Amino acid sequence: MILNYVYRIYPDARQEELLLEWLEICRKSYNYSLRELKDYIGSRKCSIDRCSLVSEYIIPADYPFPGYHQQQNNLPKAKKVYPQLKSVPSQVLQTNVRRLHDAWDFFIKRGFGFPRYKKYGQMKSLLFPQFKENPLTGSLRAPAVGQVKLPKLGGVQINLHRPIPEGFVIKQIRILKKAKGWYALTSIQSDMDIPEPVPHGHCIGLDVGLLSYCATSDGFVEPGRKFFKTLYSRLKVLQHRLSKKQKRSKNYEKARKKVEAMHNHIAFVRKNYQFHLAHKLCDMADTIFLEDIDFRIMAKGFLGKHTIDASFGQFRQILKYVGKKRNVFVCEVDHRGSSQTCPNCRIEVRKELKDRLHSCPECLYEVDRDVASAQELCNRGVEMLSTQGLWGKEIGCQVGLSGAFCLDKWRGAAMSLA
Repeated sequence: MILNYVYRIYPDARQEELLLEWLEICRKSYNYSLRELKDYIGSRKCSIDRCSLVSEYIIPADYPFPGYHQQQNNLPKAKKVYPQLKSVPSQVLQTNVRRLHDAWDFFIKRGFGFPRYKKYGQMKSLLFPQFKENPLTGSLRAPAVGQVKLPKLGGVQINLHRPIPEGFVIKQIRILKKAKGWYALTSIQSDMDIPEPVPHGHCIGLDVGLLSYCATSDGFVEPGRKFFKTLYSRLKVLQHRLSKKQKRSKNYEKARKKVEAMHNHIAFVRKNYQFHLAHKLCDMADTIFLEDIDFRIMAKGFLGKHTIDASFGQFRQILKYVGKKRNVFVCEVDHRGSSQTCPNCRIEVRKELKDRLHSCPECLYEVDRDVASAQELCNRGVEMLSTQGLWGKEIGCQVGLSGAFCLDKWRGAAMSLA
């Protein structure tokens, strides 16, 4: 089992200057490796009977592809030519090359997204992949201020706001530079194996939206939150001040950092809210059914800015992560037509976007539109699991039978199997 804990670190002036220098060296190393990769590809794209002397280097035909192992083995030779590389820990340079080839492998796999050069200031993290001994000193079992010992950097003050669980060891640490400060993303690992959650207990469906952030099949409705719009007034002032500064001046850089810090604050507020909401939903049920909607398509509509601000995709990932830690089964079900179907009698009830109340003309079932959609998602989730025999028993009144049925009786029959 592997977990990631994020701690705030406070390097002194010398350590911060050294970290910034390492980031710049890693950025140049990354770009150099990418240039070597692009030169090799460019030399293989020319005509079969001639090469361009202007746009491509002439590389021998038997020259091997500059893969990860070759570029990693060339680092000791590069240190003799560029002595500044010696100031960076060797494993940090190796993982920096590994990052480039991970991006290259991802590009080969999906067919788009070729790795790009990193501009000045775009390299934001350093990875220390392994430690001989525990790098944290201080009280690890209670919130305290300790130190994290990093190669060639020494002890850096760290705020251990949450204890390391018993039985976990630190495998690697990634140092992140953000507008709000420096952070240590600590990966901890344990030998214990936690099984994946299985469907059990009380089931709920979850529908997300802009008017109400989420609604459950039990009637709980979370009001809509607009994180970016709420703090946009302050951000607009900072951006206006930035536009008046002369580019590449010291005052411009100060104003740019304030804008970056404001964006960082908005992201922190959003993620903190989503984690609290995920824990609240896990307190309500043991099985949660989500809609499998592609929010990237939803963000291309006329409400795209508000959709991106809500960050439903990130919330879905957080809910799955929290559910796995708390033994709550989280599953995605088909979302098509969920808002146009009556959850009680399952007939189609067409509604416009402005219609916020579900009223079925067949069974006279009336409920909030978002709650009705969540109930239909719960119906589909229970139907998907129960009809395939995943719970080991059959349901007395399944959906496939003709005629209307009572939602409470049907759900009660399904939940009694847990």
